[in-house]
Amino acid sequence: MKYKLYIKPLVLFVFCFLLTLTLTTAQNFELKGRIVDSESQQFLDEVSVTLRGTVFGQMSVVGGNFNFKNLAPDRYVLSLNLDGYNNYEQVVKLTQDIDLGKIYMVKYGAEGTGAALQKTIRATNITNLFNDRPNMLGGNMVYGIAPEAAKVEGNNYLDKKWNTASLLLYRDQKILEGYRVRYNITANQFELMEPENNNVSVMMGLRIQNLVWVDSAYKVPRYFVNGMDFLDEGVPISGFFEVLVDGQLPLMRRTEAIFKESNYNTALMVGNRNHQIVKRNTYFYLEGKNVIEVPSNRKKLMALFGNKADEMEKFVNENSLPTRNPSSLFQIFTHFNSQFDGFQPIISQLLDEN
Repeated sequence: MKYKLYIKPLVLFVFCFLLTLTLTTAQNFELKGRIVDSESQQFLDEVSVTLRGTVFGQMSVVGGNFNFKNLAPDRYVLSLNLDGYNNYEQVVKLTQDIDLGKIYMVKYGAEGTGAALQKTIRATNITNLFNDRPNMLGGNMVYGIAPEAAKVEGNNYLDKKWNTASLLLYRDQKILEGYRVRYNITANQFELMEPENNNVSVMMGLRIQNLVWVDSAYKVPRYFVNGMDFLDEGVPISGFFEVLVDGQLPLMRRTEAIFKESNYNTALMVGNRNHQIVKRNTYFYLEGKNVIEVPSNRKKLMALFGNKADEMEKFVNENSLPTRNPSSLFQIFTHFNSQFDGFQPIISQLLDEN
């Protein structure tokens, strides 16, 4: 009966295995959230929800919900995909149960995350590259030495400083006073710092109708309106416009954050080594609810002023104003609107011309 000699070691092995399995299971966590259309606010079902590089995947159901259970603590890349929508990715470091709450997906053609997203879609490819090969291992190398990973210079904020603001919300026309805010252009969302402490919360731009903040550097108010209240070729716009001149023919400005990929040539050692986020301003005038880009052609610009076109032409010539210059546009529109009763200037000088 020699087999009896192996019973105790076998029992001990099984016990240790079960104990290890129990302890491992006890350390697993849950990751869940709800997926929402950024424009309609409707919950999205049948979204493909995966954790990239793993076997975990499911479809959102019953009001846009997804729920991964028994996940080992680790760093995951949550990926959302649905036909007709921009792909969404978010890095999650799972060390406890996490509820991501509402996650907004943006339809193609909508600009809920800023026009920069549509025009610099290659930025997604760069993000994927960093997630897959964070040290650029396996990429182009010179003499076996990995090149220094490219960094991203710049930021997505309209103004990276915190500015004291008053916000008017669409819902119930509620006003929030005294918050310090920063606006993320690409995400079309505001970071709000509470007046009494340094707690920071995030509010999607689509909830805010307009706001005024006091520029922390120049100590002057700046006024912003939600593009959803206006039309571009008949379509509502997401993102915010700064109102520069109000009156008969308002002048507004929209700022985009543009991702410029590194063009560095490793072999020749020329070009920009880092990726860059640069800001670009575009100027618009308002006709009814339609926002129209200010024409760069001088003749077309003068035509906007109707029966005062000759007078405006004279004003431009006398003051030697180059019509493509933002400061000149500000002066031109200010002068035109000042000829109508009730005109009151919003600002006395143009800030952040870029």
